[in-house]
Amino acid sequence: MQYVSTRGQAPKIGFEEAMLTGLATDGGLYVPETWPQLSQEEIAGLAGLSYEEVAFRVMKPFIGEAFTDAELKGIIERAYSGFRHVARVPIVQIGPNDWLLELFHGPTLAFKDVAMQLIGQLFEASLARSGRNVTIVGATSGDTGSAAIEAFRGRKGVEVFILYPDGRVSDVQRRQMTTPDDANVHALAIDGDFDDAQARLKDMFNDHTFRDSVGLAGVNSINWARVLAQAVYYFTAAVALGAPGRKVSFTVPTGNFGDIFAGYVAKSMGLPIDRLVIATNQNDILHRTLETGAHTCETVQPSVSPSMDIQISSNFERLLFELYDREGTAVVQLMDDLKWAGGFELSQGALERLKFGFSSARASEEQTLATIRATLEQTEEVVCPHTAVGIHGARVVERDPTVPMVVLATAHPAKFPDAVEQACGIRPELPRHMADLFDRPERITRVANDLEAIKAIVAGEAVA
Repeated sequence: MQYVSTRGQAPKIGFEEAMLTGLATDGGLYVPETWPQLSQEEIAGLAGLSYEEVAFRVMKPFIGEAFTDAELKGIIERAYSGFRHVARVPIVQIGPNDWLLELFHGPTLAFKDVAMQLIGQLFEASLARSGRNVTIVGATSGDTGSAAIEAFRGRKGVEVFILYPDGRVSDVQRRQMTTPDDANVHALAIDGDFDDAQARLKDMFNDHTFRDSVGLAGVNSINWARVLAQAVYYFTAAVALGAPGRKVSFTVPTGNFGDIFAGYVAKSMGLPIDRLVIATNQNDILHRTLETGAHTCETVQPSVSPSMDIQISSNFERLLFELYDREGTAVVQLMDDLKWAGGFELSQGALERLKFGFSSARASEEQTLATIRATLEQTEEVVCPHTAVGIHGARVVERDPTVPMVVLATAHPAKFPDAVEQACGIRPELPRHMADLFDRPERITRVANDLEAIKAIVAGEAVA
């Protein structure tokens, strides 16, 4: 399996290099040269298997010979051994044909663990056999950073620097990043919002001299291995609800578009997905894009669902590559327009393709809080605000009522206790393994929204 850049100017590379590199040298994102297919019989054969075995069967075609079958199975087993539910990502019914896919049973209580724990094991195996050292940098709106730090803390050959927007993540999210005391992990509080942090991350990757000098690697959802790992749970949920004999729809609380693009990957492999619903909060650039065809940035508005407070959804570039028949030159023009003009207009053909496979909905702050409250009253389930955005979207979007709708429950409600308490009067408690989180000392490095200042810290020329 070879990987190509969405911008068409970088050379083809294999899975392992794509994983370790993250961003292509032309600034694009890696995608498979072709989409592997699973037959209906192969999908049906996933029923009743462990999550680990499904992960192996779904991911193996993308990984090829980068790891032997035995190596890959061992990596997967170790990645999910620390999850607190035997099903890893169980489904819970919340309506006549409505379900939650609980993705928060990993060590940091968020869906990012599903991919990040796997990437931590993949990186360690790859670096051990090559003797390489890498410097991982990431930008986070809250959950990616804590998942990355947890996955890589204490690992040999890896230094980790996570940029997060100062004051714009929950207290639990911040403390999950700032309380680990391992010397190889560093939390950098940047002035500005998530889009600023993500822009500085891309600037570092696009400075090829700096990139090579520190051995830069990325674990944001721009990393293909992240998206691939997330495609697995679409299969486990759909098969549990009757696929491939029946179609299944998914609603995804969406910020950086990686989690829902993983659904597109699963569908491209042959999983019978009816609709993929993009659920946004008040930072609704993706919803507006589906409504009007105009992808136009506005000012980021802080919300009770902070992990979705994003205007530049990096993984949308991967979908644009598909919508424009994999023409890298078209993607380059769109990305240039986004960077220099603040947006672009989809062609009529691209917009029609987008609407053919995706729907969208927007949840206001009031609707998000009301959904938390209503979900508790109707099901006795306490959900986080991001999950509530998804539930609201599933309820208001046009859909076939005979098709099961699965909402991705992306985080444990205890990661956002203030919002949950505001909505329903209940302050969810952290699980036992995290009960002392607020007693642990923090290590925070504050840094300006300045590329050179950030590079100095990453290169070890300034104190982190």
